[in-house]
Amino acid sequence: MLHFVGVSEMGVLARGGRSLKYDDLSPQVRVLVVDDHESFRRFVSTTLGKQPNLHIIGEAQDGIDAIQQAEALQPDLILLDIGLPGLNGIEAARRIGQTSSASRIIFLTQESSADVVREAFNSGAWGYVIKTQAGRELLIAVETVLQGERFLSSGLDGHGVPNTP
Repeated sequence: MLHFVGVSEMGVLARGGRSLKYDDLSPQVRVLVVDDHESFRRFVSTTLGKQPNLHIIGEAQDGIDAIQQAEALQPDLILLDIGLPGLNGIEAARRIGQTSSASRIIFLTQESSADVVREAFNSGAWGYVIKTQAGRELLIAVETVLQGERFLSSGLDGHGVPNTP
């Protein structure tokens, strides 16, 4: 099922088919944040880090480092920009899928063309959030993806995104 942004009740995350309530102290969802802009990476890490069941285990600023950290850390969730130096996020996602196949990827990017969105989902993404919408949609996207559903940022409907993971 593809989830479009609307009113959502926060409070439950899922990991491996198991529900995680925010007041449940364990297990934590392990998160890797990848963005080449330090201030935006800090925003994402801080926002997610305020959630009791989300634990930021690493940060990366380019595609190569993202692949290396994903392989070493095996995160549950990866927030990944597309416009990265060295190796773009879509190619990094493809490679991460080979070494950290259990990690779910949410692209967090400025790119909004239909072709790029389709390519991102074809590379293994579970979610796609436009950076300008991150303040409103980031936590909803994380919740949706961790519940086993796809997420697409508002305004991108009709981009031909597959409904099933």
